[in-house]
Amino acid sequence: MSLQNVYSAIIEKIFRSKFKAGMREVEFEREDIVKFASKLDLKLPKNLGDLVYSLRYRTPLPQSIKSTAGQGEVWIIRPAGRAKYRFALVPDRPLVPNESMTTTKVPDSTPGVIAKYALSDEQALLAKVRYNRLVDIFSGVTCYSLQNHLRTTVSGMGQVETDELYIGVDKKGMHYVFPVQAKTGRDKLNIVQIEQDMAVCAHKFPSLICRPLAAQFMQDDVIALFEFEEGEKGVGVASERHYKLVPPEEVTESDLNAYRMRTSE
Repeated sequence: MSLQNVYSAIIEKIFRSKFKAGMREVEFEREDIVKFASKLDLKLPKNLGDLVYSLRYRTPLPQSIKSTAGQGEVWIIRPAGRAKYRFALVPDRPLVPNESMTTTKVPDSTPGVIAKYALSDEQALLAKVRYNRLVDIFSGVTCYSLQNHLRTTVSGMGQVETDELYIGVDKKGMHYVFPVQAKTGRDKLNIVQIEQDMAVCAHKFPSLICRPLAAQFMQDDVIALFEFEEGEKGVGVASERHYKLVPPEEVTESDLNAYRMRTSE
């Protein structure tokens, strides 16, 4: 049995053991992974946290779990404290790039040596965003990278991690914190990480304006950037832009004329 099938079998057993019709939240603990792996006679994953991570961002939940959601809703797995988790029903609003959006060309300022030795797709994406000041361009705020992979503990969530944090200041002198999540390959954006980022900012930077962002590689190395905000129906996409890093000579007069015609926000 593949590792993903093992994960699905264990999470399905956990959910079915605790779910009752009409429930909108189902809590479980890391120890449940151990218990139900033993009951199913399955080899326990070495990294128990990877099971939850995988089912959040890489692998769909089993159909038997998805089928219990109401119309227009999906189950997600939220953190609920140290080594604790919670299935929760939320509106079904996938966080995927809008393929119909136009792309803006940006002269590529990534140092060649950085592009050559980036250790992973995620690190490469974060480096491209950083060296090309895409957070500044996207947000309209002057920003500075503060820290990569910040791990901290948030009350009611347990340990959480943010891929990169930026601090920004605008022309009025207002200060902002921009947590950035980066996704490449099979990993998908998930509302849980955005909720965690907002909680981290409220905990660590309560006096700053939090503007959570996400970056994702698309086809042809186009970078999609998203900004999120919390509304009546929970966290949603506030704005989205697509950028293509190109040699300077590929930004033509025709491109610049087209950008001039765009309406400002």
